[in-house]
Amino acid sequence: KFLPDECFEGDLNDFFEKVKKYDADFEKRRKELAAQNLKWRFFATLELGKAKVELLTISSGHPSFDLEGSNNIILLTTSRYNELPMVIKGYGAGADVTAAGVFSDLMRVVNV
Repeated sequence: KFLPDECFEGDLNDFFEKVKKYDADFEKRRKELAAQNLKWRFFATLELGKAKVELLTISSGHPSFDLEGSNNIILLTTSRYNELPMVIKGYGAGADVTAAGVFSDLMRVVNV
């Protein structure tokens, strides 16, 4: 875990209030990583039916290093793609696309 348990006590508003006190430390650590040409990335992993989400430190050679905004990446590591995973990379939905999709769904419901 990268946040202490106390951050997860209470409701969502409590979470956002508690997590603020860690902002300066995270920013300091982010700058230290950047000076070493490293970045943090959130990764969700599914392996042998078990899922996990974690914050990892990656180097410039990693396929996700240059991701920005709402871009997404999927790395498939299999027995055939073991040494070099198959990479699927592209735009995520983002705010505009998501809003357009929600609006389209609402219009479809209204016109039923």
